Amino acid sequence: MKNPFKILAGIILLSLISSGKAVAQQSENNSPFNISADFYTNYLWRGSRFGTGPHIQPSIEFVKGGLTVGVWGSFDFHGYAEADPYISYSFPFGLSLGLTDYYYPGSSFFDASVEDGNHAFEINGSYSIGGLSLGANYILNEAGGAGSAGNDLYFQAAYSFGSFDLFAGAGNGWHTTDGEFNFCNLGIGTTKSIEVTEKLSIPVTGQVILNPDKEQLYFTVGFSF
Repeated sequence: MKNPFKILAGIILLSLISSGKAVAQQSENNSPFNISADFYTNYLWRGSRFGTGPHIQPSIEFVKGGLTVGVWGSFDFHGYAEADPYISYSFPFGLSLGLTDYYYPGSSFFDASVEDGNHAFEINGSYSIGGLSLGANYILNEAGGAGSAGNDLYFQAAYSFGSFDLFAGAGNGWHTTDGEFNFCNLGIGTTKSIEVTEKLSIPVTGQVILNPDKEQLYFTVGFSF
């Protein structure tokens, strides 16, 4: 029987290839192909810090209607590397459903084994209404290289007050030190646009995060270009 996680990876790759072909057939002015990059002083994800020091976080995606297919990555200057293919669909009433492959280069891309696999496949869903957003995430598989235990859960609630956001997240598995369910991501964030010229402005984001599980306080600032 074929490995189901290899099948999932193949579906994402085929979607990316198909998206690229579709983009190539369109003119530059109406292309649904988006490319961006962020620079952050620290890479913080769900209340934990990854890598060392500043990170470059590029992304490339294809957007058509409610469908988004892309790859997001994070790379520091000390060897940390992450490249995450994803696919999602957003409905007009605020619901979004998707699949993310958290991949950490270092072993074969097609290795999804329990012992050495560097893929953690996650089903994710979110719902937004007004300033409130709710998210639920579920890791499907155990992967020794990625550090996922399988059946890992993460839930987050956030509210935007316009000038700043408050958020609270809790999870288990690879989100906490002992694998038990606990709060791991309490924080506040804000974004400000810095005007460089009349036609150019750079959005700058800052976050302060407390992880009660690890008893750590983190801080990061980043900008997009």
